[in-house]
Amino acid sequence: MPKAAAPKALAEPASYEAALQELEQLIGQIESGQLPLEQMLTGYQRAAQLLGYCRSQLDAVQEQVKVLDEGMLAPWSQE
Repeated sequence: MPKAAAPKALAEPASYEAALQELEQLIGQIESGQLPLEQMLTGYQRAAQLLGYCRSQLDAVQEQVKVLDEGMLAPWSQE
């Protein structure tokens, strides 16, 4: 019995902004309720991938941001 082919990886976005724009478009399509079930599932999977990409980009930037705290550079925190 042949194995089912694994779904091919979707292309990584060119930038954070491009990922965010594509994510917003996908959310609009999914929320419209006009997509067939299979396309909705594919859109949901792509949206999850884009969300993960955006989070990783934000985490990387947050690691680079430093604030001056009592004369010493310290990692930035929201607190």
